[in-house]
Amino acid sequence: MRHNFAIRRNAVRAKRDELLQPEIRRVWQANMPVYGVPKVWKQMNREGIAVSRCTVGRLMKLQGLRGAVRGKRVRTTTPDSSAPRPLDRVNRQFKANRPNQLWVSDFS
Repeated sequence: MRHNFAIRRNAVRAKRDELLQPEIRRVWQANMPVYGVPKVWKQMNREGIAVSRCTVGRLMKLQGLRGAVRGKRVRTTTPDSSAPRPLDRVNRQFKANRPNQLWVSDFS
């Protein structure tokens, strides 16, 4: 019995998704394709289309719709892989003698 209920629930969801996708695209395009999930969701609820935020996000992702992305990714350093690296002058050996060995250091 549970199995039939799950199939019925998925069918209802699929029908609702078919109705909501054009509405989501309409709201997104009406706002110069800069609205993301929160603004599309709020606008749809203002228009009286009751829909959850996660549904709007899922259907926008399914259609490939994204809001405007502000700024750039900050990149602080660009390592040069061909540059020589300094040698380890104190010959540190970070190897444990046994599992879960406690490492202690003193900087005094």
